[in-house]
Formats: sequence, C-alpha cells, structure tokens
Amino acid sequence: MSFVSFPKVPPAAPRHAAYRAWWYWTPAVGYAALIFFLSSLSSPEIYVPSQLMELGDKVLHGIEYGVLGILMYRAFRYAAGPWSASHALLLAIVASTAYGLTDEIHQLFVPLRDADVWDLLTDAVGSSVAAWAWARFIEPALTRSARGIRV
Repeated sequence: MSFVSFPKVPPAAPRHAAYRAWWYWTPAVGYAALIFFLSSLSSPEIYVPSQLMELGDKVLHGIEYGVLGILMYRAFRYAAGPWSASHALLLAIVASTAYGLTDEIHQLFVPLRDADVWDLLTDAVGSSVAAWAWARFIEPALTRSARGIRV
C-alpha cells in the first residue's frame, strides 16, 4: 500500500527502462560511494568546511542520510519495477538505514573511528524525514509544475 498517490513517470525522466535505471540509480550509488569514502577517513572533519562542522555531528548525519534517502526513494520509485514503485518510501527508508548500519560497522575497522548507535538512529531519522517530505511535498509540486498546473 502506498502512502501517497503518484504519477507513473516523472516529468523529463527517460522513458526507456535501461536509461531510467541509469538516470536514477547512478546518483544513489555514487552518493553511497561518497559516504563510504568519507567513512574510510580517520579524520573526515578536516575535509568538511568549518561552518558545516558548527552544525554538529548528528545534524550532519541527518542531512547526509536525508540526501541518500531522497536518492533511494527516487530510484525505487522510478527505476525498480512496479512493486518497488508502490513501496518506494518504505524501501528507501529501509535501504538507507541498512546502509547506515553497514557504515557504522565499517567505521569499526577505520583507525580513530568508532561505531555509534546514535549516529545510526540519526541516519534513520534523516533518511525517513527527507524521503517522506520529498514524496509528500516536493515530488507532487514538481509534477504539478511540469504539467502546467498552478499551485
């Protein structure tokens, strides 16, 4: 059961299944690879601008996994088949949270890093809130504007 009603294909999306898969999964996988790279660094904070570090570790985790949640939602919604499309929000939350779990386990093996249950919880909340907000508010607005419907 879907939480929100959606159109079949978003505006400006490639229509051929292989192109759609590339279009939607490449950003999600690429972003997950970036998270893995940053998690591999013993001191990732030296690569993050000081203004962002002022937000705090947990806020950054929420934002980081919020972006992943949105990218996963879009990939499941438009490039993973009809069943996945109708369960895209749930799949995106589960996949992003599972990736957060593997990220925390990975950090156990990185010098000067450790796993933190609170980071995992923040990852789950960030991906859930962002994917839900995208599905509920942003995507419908984009669809309406692409169809020329004024909000």
